[in-house]
Amino acid sequence: MSLTFTLDPAVTPALRDGILDLWTEVSNAGGAVGFVPPVTRETIRPELLHHLAAMADGRTRLLVGRDEAGEVVATAFFTFNTHRLMTHWAWLYTVMVHPRHQGKGYGRDLLAAAEREARAFDGIEALRLTCRGGLGLERFYGSCGYKEVGRIPGAIRVEPGDDRDDVIMLLPLG
Repeated sequence: MSLTFTLDPAVTPALRDGILDLWTEVSNAGGAVGFVPPVTRETIRPELLHHLAAMADGRTRLLVGRDEAGEVVATAFFTFNTHRLMTHWAWLYTVMVHPRHQGKGYGRDLLAAAEREARAFDGIEALRLTCRGGLGLERFYGSCGYKEVGRIPGAIRVEPGDDRDDVIMLLPLG
């Protein structure tokens, strides 16, 4: 089974709910996507609405991966820089694959699809993302071609007494 990826799908209530469900499941499984479990859909909804508003403004684009049943099981958001000296690279945010699909290669497929799409964006020469240290994510992203270019020790407070590094990764597209 493989995923079907779509860039900039129509934002329907079903898509919105699918992303919200995915984000909740990933977060509650311990995924490093901006929240610490336990969370509810209502906890995540404001952040999703923030992403969708940025899409409506043209600052963000969405890549969605669907399984054979058409369910949203993977996402990545591209955010473009507005600073005139940084418009040659884009951020990759909220990169996630449903927990039941972990270990099937879908994360690699998602990153490969993101790279393909980014190569077609006018003037974009690199993708940049950050990840939470302590989970091995930098090794995963490294195996997909990203290079660690920076690290801010203790920048992410998961809970009192549990601070993690914010790891900055870059994928040159040239």
